Amino acid sequence: MRPERQSRRHFIKLAGAGVTASLAAKADSSPIYDLKTTVRAVKPRFELGLASYTLRKFKLDETLAMTKRVGLKYICFKSFHLPLESSDEQIRQVVKKVKDAGLILYGGGVISMNNKADVDRAFEYAKAAGMKVIIAAPSPELLDLVDKKVKEYDIKVAIHNHGPGDKVWPTPDQVLEKVKQYDERIGLCHDIGHTQRLGIDPVASTEKVGGRLLDVHIKDVTGPTAKDHGCEVGRGVIDIPGFLRVLIEINYAGVVSFEYEENADDPLAGLAESVGYVKGALAALQTPAVKDVLLVS
Repeated sequence: MRPERQSRRHFIKLAGAGVTASLAAKADSSPIYDLKTTVRAVKPRFELGLASYTLRKFKLDETLAMTKRVGLKYICFKSFHLPLESSDEQIRQVVKKVKDAGLILYGGGVISMNNKADVDRAFEYAKAAGMKVIIAAPSPELLDLVDKKVKEYDIKVAIHNHGPGDKVWPTPDQVLEKVKQYDERIGLCHDIGHTQRLGIDPVASTEKVGGRLLDVHIKDVTGPTAKDHGCEVGRGVIDIPGFLRVLIEINYAGVVSFEYEENADDPLAGLAESVGYVKGALAALQTPAVKDVLLVS
């Protein structure tokens, strides 16, 4: 092999390991020379998916095709793509389309629950569609009823924190405080962008959640204030590698769904970039390359 080829291979090896070390160091304050044990985390138990609000301007068939195109398998429907008032037959037809596309419809939401009729409808809707989790925004006074329904239907309810402007469920801590007395199948859908926009570290916040973390909306934001907005994952201020690492450490086994809210008319490029960044970060957090580069450097 010619020397320049050897040099190129060595450079690529060093560059790849450098990315790994950078990502891991972002999520752990340990020195780089200790990363040979901390980087190689166990394989994540969670799956990557899509919150279909991302594709709210697109019809069902387009949404399924675009979800597959960016390499995601799991999908959570907002009512744009499966209306709450759908008949059982309409739901069956949509579920068949999802299966035929090679995707898995795992949940629905965000679904508001302002009265008993809303709660009843949400659980019947989820049951008919075979959903495992309802991403919800229930009125606190309805939690006793939600608890009863969770036990009856064996469908999880993940309460979505909505950050600035939400007087009921703004932060993960407020969700946890209000649900701690109820069945563990009532928990949090952590929207890390909304948490960050309140000036709260979503990584540290996730560490507190434990088994009450039932769903995730992953995104990035331009800054830590209510005036900031979403952006492609990896371009904002959220420590995405650190967040992913915490999900692995707490043994999270649900779905991490992308909710890319920018460029509603043309979201595919930003969504694809976000998915690619997260998949790359996960690969880097698990690679053994750091050990190799430490030996040669």
